[in-house]
This record gives sequence, structure tokens and C-alpha cells, in this order.
Amino acid sequence: MKAHDYILNKQIQWAYRNNIILIRKKANSDCKAYTQKLDNNLFEPLIPEVKNDFEEADGKELTGNPCKMQAVHSSSALGVNIFQYWKKINQVPAIAAACGFCYRNNNTSQDINFEVKYPISGKFPHSPNIDVVINNSSKLRFKVFAIECKFSEAYSSRKHSGISPKYIELDTIWGGIPNLLKLAKEISPDDNKYSYLHPAQLVKHILGLKEKFGKNKFRLLYLWYDTIGPESGINHKEIGEFTEITKADNIHFHAMSYQDLIIKLAKNYRDTHRDYIDYISGRYL
Repeated sequence: MKAHDYILNKQIQWAYRNNIILIRKKANSDCKAYTQKLDNNLFEPLIPEVKNDFEEADGKELTGNPCKMQAVHSSSALGVNIFQYWKKINQVPAIAAACGFCYRNNNTSQDINFEVKYPISGKFPHSPNIDVVINNSSKLRFKVFAIECKFSEAYSSRKHSGISPKYIELDTIWGGIPNLLKLAKEISPDDNKYSYLHPAQLVKHILGLKEKFGKNKFRLLYLWYDTIGPESGINHKEIGEFTEITKADNIHFHAMSYQDLIIKLAKNYRDTHRDYIDYISGRYL
């Protein structure tokens, strides 16, 4: 079974087990993979601040009926289900530590936002949206912990984009990251090197974060959903290669699977946050 189909069918079965009715995105679609209501696809309803983050973003996750976030295989729904809880209960340091950004006794992580933009240059009209950003105290060296989240889309048959030559031509944005510049040239204008990882997106995030905070004042996590079979093996290899490139440029980047994150959360917080742990482990493990 293809990795994308594996994820989709696993989520459909989760819905059936929990008596959640699924509908089609379009009348002529063969697959029922959207919940009737957005709340049916979330551990808890969107709080106003998070809803506002998505409404102001470019992805239009909440637009339409059903909207994108109603898909059981939605990456944004998965991100909300993992991160919103800690924002709501004002325990952001706990999820920051679980993501490998800091120690468990950290008390400098203060808030979480979704779909955050950091412009790379005024020459580009659009800036990429970073899925999740943990904002830290001004006292901390790392001003933000940024997270790019992937679920089923990493295994989609749709080819991902490379980097436009316009980025390569702008010398001022590449200072101090020669290895990432070399990679950017290799995947410009088309990316024929990577099958599952989308390095162009990660490179743009690094450029935006670097422009905003400086090279050594942010950390970036690639949070992805692991599967079974050969596609998983290739994905592991591609993530490892990209990690080595960032390491050569002294960029603070690391990767973690959702499964590893959920297992860590379950070990540390099952007794104190049982409903949340039961939901994310029952659905995504």
C-alpha cells in the first residue's frame, strides 16, 4: 500500500471507530474523507486566537464547505490537535521541550501561533507560512522555535516545487549559508532531486527566519509523519541529507516524527493530561 493511502485509510478507520460521519469533498469524489463539522476533526474546537491565525493565512484552511481542515488527513488539523492544547492551558514550555527544543524545566517559551510569515525580501510579494511558531522570552538566545509540519502531503503523487531563480539571484539573502545556497541551485527552478522532502519550502523558511532574527537566533523543526515500506526509507534518507546540509551551515535544524513526539508526550504526561494523550495516541499512533 502506498504511504499516502495508508495514512488516509488509517484516518478513515479512526473516524468509523468513533462514529464520526464522513462526507465527500466533491459530489463526484469516490472517497469520503471529510468530517461533517470541523469540530469532529479536532480534539478541541479552535480557540479564537488560533482561528484568527488561520483566517489571516494564505492557505484558506477554513474556507469552503467542507473546508480543508475537515479532511481526516489534514496536516493543519493534526498540527492543531498537537499544539493548540498547550497554548490553551498556558503550558507552552511542555510542548517546546517535547519537540526537542529545550529542557523540560524551560520556562521561557511563552506562546504559540499558527501560519506565521517572515518575509525574505521586499522584492518578493508573498512570504511562506510557517505552520507553528513557539514564541520565546526576549531573554532567551533563540527568539522563536519554528515548526514545519507534514502529514499525508509529504507522500502525495503531486510533484513539489523547486526554488525560483529569483531567489538565487538575490545575493544578499544567502550570507553565511553557502551549503544551502548550493542546494538551492541544485533544485532551481525544478526539484528533481527529492521525492518526499520539500527542501525548497524549508530553505525559504530558513531564509525568512534568518532575515527576521539572524542566523543563530532561531531553531527550526521538521515534524513529519512516518509510515511503512520503501517510501519511508527514502524519506528518512532525504531528511538526513537535508539535516547534514543545515549542520554544515550551522543552522539549528532538526527533524522528528509525529510518532516519536506523541510517544514522548505519552510517557511524560499520560497521568496529568489523559484525555489529550488518549486522543492523539489513539488517532495517530
